[in-house]
Amino acid sequence: MQELPTGDSLGLSIGLHAAHNLRDIGGYLTADGRRVRRNLVYRSDVLNPLNNEDLRKVGQLGLKRDYDLRTTDEISRQPDQIPSGVTYVHIDILADANSIAPAQLMALLRDPPKANVELGSGRIEAMFADAYRKFVSLPSARRGYLKLFEAIADAAALPGLYHCTTGKDRAGWATAALLGLLGVPADTIMQDYLRTNDYILPYYAAQIDKFAAQGGNREIVIAILGVQPPYLEAALAEMNALYGGFDDYFDKALGLNQVSRERLRHLLLE
Repeated sequence: MQELPTGDSLGLSIGLHAAHNLRDIGGYLTADGRRVRRNLVYRSDVLNPLNNEDLRKVGQLGLKRDYDLRTTDEISRQPDQIPSGVTYVHIDILADANSIAPAQLMALLRDPPKANVELGSGRIEAMFADAYRKFVSLPSARRGYLKLFEAIADAAALPGLYHCTTGKDRAGWATAALLGLLGVPADTIMQDYLRTNDYILPYYAAQIDKFAAQGGNREIVIAILGVQPPYLEAALAEMNALYGGFDDYFDKALGLNQVSRERLRHLLLE
């Protein structure tokens, strides 16, 4: 039997020309010594633009479903490109949100002086922390994550992939929550979460440099395009304050019953 990779070899991008943050969430050890199965659940950034080689590699994953967690506006600008035979499922996590939209943030990046005023002095970091708290409490987020995890609990729907635009926030919380339910330790969850920076920030390096060259505060654009521990910590604190932990979050916030939670563990752990 082939030995599974461990440590830094886990959570790696599959190496596409685009969708740089497409990663298998499997391989991680749980606190009780089990391991998350590989080749069943993938997280990603937007599946556009994919070239022919990208599509070939994605096709090799054998996906049954593609869960798109973005808003309708995001989808209209960059619709997914998926191999034939993959079922597309739209789940708008932020449908009920009234905070600044991702598109508005990207527009501000085209005006560095204005971004400095509106997003500097810790404002953007506070906005992201608030957004992460909403991943836990926002009604559309609770409905959406329930739909996602109910689907993943169906063996006939696996392998599956979920994604947002950069694969770091909405998809980041989905991954943290799922790994937490499976019993993966907190430090491992954070390690997987922060690995996004290894793939997203280099991809946007030219945009970051341009923003800084035009007078923008480099830390602002990095805070928008990357991830930081306080973001995920805000969601975890909200979850613990409202529900007490991952199992009760899945039960009370999402309404995923015990049978489905145990089915997730049975399907995704070995």
